[in-house]
Amino acid sequence: MVDVFRLLAVSAVVMGASQTIARERIFAPFRERLGGRDTWWGYLVSCPYCVSHYVAFLLVPLTGTYGVDVVVGGWPGLVLRWFLSSLLVTVVAAFFRVLFWFVDESQGLVRRRQKTEDEETATRRLVRRRVERKVAAEDGGPLPPPPPSPH
Repeated sequence: MVDVFRLLAVSAVVMGASQTIARERIFAPFRERLGGRDTWWGYLVSCPYCVSHYVAFLLVPLTGTYGVDVVVGGWPGLVLRWFLSSLLVTVVAAFFRVLFWFVDESQGLVRRRQKTEDEETATRRLVRRRVERKVAAEDGGPLPPPPPSPH
């Protein structure tokens, strides 16, 4: 039986590799060459869950991460052990993907909130400068410089 750390580590690698292949820009030409999501082959490399199966099928025997033991002997037992262990790694990788999605979304919320606050601060400055110019024009004094363009 494989230790839990190895299972989690291989699952994390499977999650990261499958996410990179299926979603990141560096593999976009590869996905487009296969037809993107519009074709069967393209869909198989555009879906992180689908790609995680192929990566797990490759990494499980290379790392010896066999998390499932079977009682069947001979080559059918070896194939079944490899297949079931790969599925286990894929399922754990899917849970990692969900956890990282929540982390990524929460970071996105923080970034959007910060952007909104920055925009509100810039708008307040712009309004304040316009009011200052209006008051100065009404008083007949020197005009403060116009507010900078927001672009």
